[in-house]
This record gives sequence, structure tokens and C-alpha cells, in this order.
Amino acid sequence: MFYAWLLGSAVMGYFLGSLPFGAMVARAHGVDIFKEGSGNPGATNVKRVLGEKFGAKGKRAGNLVFALDVLKGAIASAWGALSWTSLSVSVDLERGAGAAVITGQDWRLLGLAGVIGAILGHSFSIFTGFKGGKGVATAAGGVLMLMPVSCLIGALVWLITFSVTRYVSLGSILAAFAVAIASWALGNPLPLNIAVTIIGLFVIVRHRSNITRLLNGTENKFEKKSPAQS
Repeated sequence: MFYAWLLGSAVMGYFLGSLPFGAMVARAHGVDIFKEGSGNPGATNVKRVLGEKFGAKGKRAGNLVFALDVLKGAIASAWGALSWTSLSVSVDLERGAGAAVITGQDWRLLGLAGVIGAILGHSFSIFTGFKGGKGVATAAGGVLMLMPVSCLIGALVWLITFSVTRYVSLGSILAAFAVAIASWALGNPLPLNIAVTIIGLFVIVRHRSNITRLLNGTENKFEKKSPAQS
């Protein structure tokens, strides 16, 4: 039954991750995000495009997309483990065996299945013709639930990189490296280390066009406002 639940967590994660919040929020503002900016429905492009069109209101919409995408990963990561625990307790109580025990390994495997499904859903959404974002926010939400210390290290790397360079993409790429390295350094279980490394590599591959633009010096920046613009 556990393996069926593992598969169910991945499938549920995929459909949850497929919810195209970026496209939905942009469309609510009369914008087809697939035809604007980089054509990506992720929070960065939504914030840039809507910010240029609607100012502070558009930027808040981009922040909302980011929060919703993070939430997709967090829910996908937690749902499988919580539902499995509830089912196990119910079954054991019916059998008179007392409360069930779910191991840390089981919890994390279920969480991994859910977040991997969510990342794939976000990147290849069934609702948008298998087009989607790059999975950074969704991955962050899922990894935060599974390994908060590694995730916070990655967030710090992103923040420092973005503050210095103003490149969201470079921050995301370096953060993906940082989370994977932190996971191995902190001695997390091998399946978790392997999975978070694969997730990091997936995020980096999804940024391959950004990497090309970074190398060519043509990548978009989020410029700081001058005092006169504030």
C-alpha cells in the first residue's frame, strides 16, 4: 500500500503543480503572459511584465504568484505524508494494533514524491499545453518542508546574489547548487540528497536560456529604483 501512496503523492503533486497561477493572475489583468516578456508564466516574468504595465499593483500581483507557487510545493510535499499517517492510524486502530508509526524515511519519501510531481506539473502544466515555469518557487516550497535548514541556506545565497547582481536567474541557479551542497554537508539521508541534487540540476537545466544570456551579457535585470523614481 505504501508504494501506491507514493505514486498517488506524485500524481497529486503533478496536478497541484499544474495549476497555472502565473497565467491566471496575468489573464485577470488582461495579459497573456505566454506572449509577454520572456514568455514564461513564472513569478519573475509576471512581476516584470505586470509591473511595467500597472506599476506597484502589477508587482504585487507578481509577488502573489510567487507565494502561490511556493504554496503548491509545500502542500504537495506535506499532503502525502499527512494523509498516509491518518490512513495508517485508522487501519491500525481498526485492527486493534494501536497507533501507527510513520518513520522519518517514509515521510520524506512521500514528501519527495509530492514535490517532484509538483515541480514537473509546474514546468509542464497539463492545463497550458505542457508549458510552464522553471520550478524555482515550487521547489523551494517543497524543499522547505523537507529540509528547512538547507532551504534557508539556499534562500540566503539567492538573496545575496540578487542583491549584488540584480539577476534573479543567477540567484536561482546558485541557490539550487547551494541547497544540494548543504543537504549533503548536513548529512541528510541518501535518498533525500540524491533527490534534491536531481531537483537542483533540473532547475539549472530549465535556466539554460538564462545561462546563455548571462554569458552573452543580455540577461534582464531587476534594476533598483533611483531616489527620483521612488
